[in-house]
Amino acid sequence: MRIQAALVESVGGPFTLRDVDIDEPRRDEILVRITAAGICHTDLSTRQVWPRLPMVFGHEGVGLVEAVGSAVTTVAPGDSVCLSYRSCGTCGNCSAGRSAYCQTGIHALNASGTRTDNSTPLSRNGSPVFGSFFGQSSFATHALAYESNCVKIPADLDPVLAAPLGCGVQTGAGTALNVLRPTAHSSLVVFGAGSVGLSAVMAAVAQGASVVAVDPVASRRAVAQDLGAIAALDPADVDDVATAVREITRGGTHHALDTTGRPAVISQAIGSLRPRGTLALVGIGKTAEFDIMTVMTKGIQLRGVIEGDAVPQRFIPHLIALHAQGRLPVEKLITRYPFSEIEAAARAAASGEVIKPVLTFG
Repeated sequence: MRIQAALVESVGGPFTLRDVDIDEPRRDEILVRITAAGICHTDLSTRQVWPRLPMVFGHEGVGLVEAVGSAVTTVAPGDSVCLSYRSCGTCGNCSAGRSAYCQTGIHALNASGTRTDNSTPLSRNGSPVFGSFFGQSSFATHALAYESNCVKIPADLDPVLAAPLGCGVQTGAGTALNVLRPTAHSSLVVFGAGSVGLSAVMAAVAQGASVVAVDPVASRRAVAQDLGAIAALDPADVDDVATAVREITRGGTHHALDTTGRPAVISQAIGSLRPRGTLALVGIGKTAEFDIMTVMTKGIQLRGVIEGDAVPQRFIPHLIALHAQGRLPVEKLITRYPFSEIEAAARAAASGEVIKPVLTFG
C-alpha cells in the first residue's frame, strides 16, 4: 500500500515527505490511518544520532483503524485509537502492571527501527525504510501498531487533543499521579516547562498541590502560572534556585520532577527538597553529580521514571476523563500544523517557540 511519510534521510537531517510502501498488517498488527501526531522531544533528539536510515519517527499518533491482523481482538476497523509505547504484555513487569519497564526489551520493541524479527514494514522503491518507532512510526499517513500500544478512544474526541496523551502528557501527568502522588497538603517543583513538565503541573494542580515551575523561557513560565502554578522562576533571575524554592515552599518542596536531564539542574532539584522528599527523573541524560551526604542525611529518594509508570490502556482513558472534567487543559500546550509543515513544526519546538506541535492530516 502506498502512503506518505516524513523520512529522515541523513543523521540530523530534516523531515522530508516521501511516498513509501507499507506492508499489510501481520496477524498481530493493526493498520491505522493517522489523523494527528504530536511531535515529542524524543523524536527531535533521536534524529540527531539515529544510525539506521532512512527512518520514519513519530510516537504520538492518533487515527482510525483500517485493518487488523487475525490475532487482534481489542480493536476493530473503524475504531478511533491513540497510540503509545509498545510492550510485550507477558513478562514479569508487564504482568505486574509495570509495562513501561518491559523485560523483553523496551529498545527492541520501541527503538530498533525494525520489528523484532529485524524486518521493516516500510520500503521505498524496493529498498527498506526503517520504522516501527515505539511500535508505530506515526509521522506518516498510515502506521502499523500493536494491541499493547493501541488504545481505543471516544470517536468524538478531537485527535489533536488526544495525540500528546500517548507520550508527553502521559509521562508528565503519570509521573505526578502514579509516582509522586502530590496532595492538597504537599508541594511539587517542576524543572523544565515543556510539554512533559507542564503536564505534570496540570496533574499536580488538579490534585490541589502547590506547584512551582522553573524554566528560562518567559512564555512557558506564563503558561505554568496560567495552569495554576503558585510561582514560576527564571533560573537566571535568582541567586540560587534551590534556596528560592525552599523559601516559596516554606522549608522545601515535598516532591521534585526534572525533565532536563542536566546535572546542574538535578543538583538544584535535590537542594530544593525537604527531608524525605522525592525527586523523579524523566529527562534523558548520561551522568549527574550530586552531594551523596545531602541525599543520605535528608532521606531523599531518587526515582527514575519511564512513560509516567503508566499502562496506556488504563491511563490514557483516565487522562481523557480528567480533560473532560476541565482538570487537564491539554489544549493550552498545543499548536497545530499541517503534516506538510512537519519540519517547520519541529524547528519551532526545538527553538522553544511552541510547546507541543501537533500535526494534522487532511
